[in-house]
Amino acid sequence: MSRAIIGVSILALACAALAQPAPEEAVRIEPVAGNVHVLYGQGGNIGISVGDDGVFLIDDQYAPATPQILEALAKLHQEPPRFVVNTHWHGDHTGGNENLAGKGSVIVAHDRVRERMSTEHFNEFFQRKTPPSPAGALPVVTFSDNLSLHLNGDEMRATHVANAHTDGDVFIHFRKANVIHTGDLMFSGLYPFVDLDSGGSVAGVIAGVDRILELADDSTQIIPGHGKVTDRAGLVAYRKLLADTSARMRELVQAGRTVEEVVAAPPFAETDAIYAWSFITAERYIRMLYRDAERALK
Repeated sequence: MSRAIIGVSILALACAALAQPAPEEAVRIEPVAGNVHVLYGQGGNIGISVGDDGVFLIDDQYAPATPQILEALAKLHQEPPRFVVNTHWHGDHTGGNENLAGKGSVIVAHDRVRERMSTEHFNEFFQRKTPPSPAGALPVVTFSDNLSLHLNGDEMRATHVANAHTDGDVFIHFRKANVIHTGDLMFSGLYPFVDLDSGGSVAGVIAGVDRILELADDSTQIIPGHGKVTDRAGLVAYRKLLADTSARMRELVQAGRTVEEVVAAPPFAETDAIYAWSFITAERYIRMLYRDAERALK
């Protein structure tokens, strides 16, 4: 998946859950392992389990993409999804909730996801307001820590990670297939977005990645929230990127450098060339890390 396509697919993430229509991009399903697939399209990567018990989805992208998604899923299974688990509350992962619920899908998420979708939200970083989601889009099954679904000969175990990308993140482990969907705990090959205004923190993301690494082995396939499917080595490299850049930013903040000084003399030129992109540019990554460091050092 090109950076241009990924940039289009989550450009509206800046407004968190507005779920505005994204420009048309082709929906593409690829096998991952066992009966698990990934669907790339207009938002966060969708995880799919297909089998005798029907279809189980992780996330559902934007509302306008639902017809394309259902058309693509019909090539794997004729029935609409039985369950959809949201990895967090942002609109590029929950925008299709209302459409799929209308077709009988049961929407499942962490308690915090329903709470945030139910109320107006203001994102200070982007200076944007998100209204409450429609009642029909809200998860009807919520949980506080862990939840397992036993479908299609596998156990799909959702685990909450506190104060990471948001305060309601979960990752899902397909235990038999040996696949882990990280939600936005991981952006593969890209600078990540950490939603500090939704209870997120860089330290929380790193802690979440560490929990995933405890479960992953060299054969584990990892579906990130955005970017290409990767493996344990890819997740280790992503953790190092976060740890190194956030540690350097804390040093700069402690040394009394202002955010404008850091932006003017960017400290991450080497990684900028690899990971910066249209949504999280080098400057936005600096400003996000600076704000996170200020909070952590108070």
